[in-house]
Amino acid sequence: MFDLDRIRRDTPAAASAVFLDSAGSSLPPDPVVETAIAHLRREAVVGGYRAANERMADLAAVKSSIAKLIGAQASDIALSDSATRSWSDFFYSIPMVEGDRILLCEVEYASNAIAALQRAATVGAVVEFVPSDPSGQIDLNALERMLDDRVRIVSLVHAPTNGGLINPAREVAELAHLHGALVLLDACQSIGQVRVDVGELGVDALSATGRKWLRGPRGTGFLYLRPELAASLEPPALDLHSAQWVGKTEFQLAADVTRFEFWECDVAARLALGTAVDYLLDIGIDTVEEAVRERATYLRAQLRGVDGVTVHDLGERKSGIVSFTVGGKVPTDVRDALAARGITVTVSHRRSTLVDMNQRGLDAVIRASPHYFVTFEQLDEMIAALRSL
Repeated sequence: MFDLDRIRRDTPAAASAVFLDSAGSSLPPDPVVETAIAHLRREAVVGGYRAANERMADLAAVKSSIAKLIGAQASDIALSDSATRSWSDFFYSIPMVEGDRILLCEVEYASNAIAALQRAATVGAVVEFVPSDPSGQIDLNALERMLDDRVRIVSLVHAPTNGGLINPAREVAELAHLHGALVLLDACQSIGQVRVDVGELGVDALSATGRKWLRGPRGTGFLYLRPELAASLEPPALDLHSAQWVGKTEFQLAADVTRFEFWECDVAARLALGTAVDYLLDIGIDTVEEAVRERATYLRAQLRGVDGVTVHDLGERKSGIVSFTVGGKVPTDVRDALAARGITVTVSHRRSTLVDMNQRGLDAVIRASPHYFVTFEQLDEMIAALRSL
């Protein structure tokens, strides 16, 4: 059951301030914090190696928990330090030659786009953007027309960082696979707020972070790979964990997705990520999705009733990200004014989603992302503060 009182007790800061930035870096619940601190304290007593060896089973369980959350197997999961690391490691491992095509969506995140442009320039590939349809989501008809046998990969942002929509990942995967193209799903903003099942979506790879809607620590992330795909790809960088040195001039790659991991990592953070995923599983992702949707829907409706406020969210299916501007006000000034009142929002700038923001004539938007631990009374408090501006 959704016990909001218990959840808010586990999140003390949620009572003292209005926190609306789970799309940036959310508030971890106390069990997550305690997991990380306890391991750091153990490292201070016995050292990092012994402390890690004591928790090998728990570290393996992190992958099992993630797999349960996304409908995969633990052997399909590689842990990393961020969603960007996971996305890049997979993207750079895909063989490409001159004339290959890379398809991005118009709400592509800057880090992904920069990597795609760099790779294309290096190998002579071409980067093209699939238009958005009138609803704001990726245009499936346009994608179908653009696909051919030269398309190596379709990168799809599941939930854009600058506004509240969910892109139709399953439909994109079905179209791309007809032409042998791979689909890489950036689930950075969807994991932890909506149900994501890789079997249902049919994507080849998925990248995600721990710090946002999962409520885990910073410096954590993971990569999912379709099982049969891992053995055919070689990551751009390897170490003694992702491969073995088997002869003076020979090495052997790990047989599975482990080849996308490095040996050195923040063990405390990874254990805490596992606790965060288990915390979510205990509540239930469907319960969380409903709670987030209710809060975002309520906030959008209330914002539309405030003079001078324009809500910019698009899409047929909405996410928990609410984007808006206040007429005559610089978004960063609004953010700072709200912060002075104990209300945390953030600003999404044009440089983060350049193509989409340019097409919509937006330089920046204020972004509010209410998670399930936020009360409706706190949303009313934010609306009142906006009116006072």
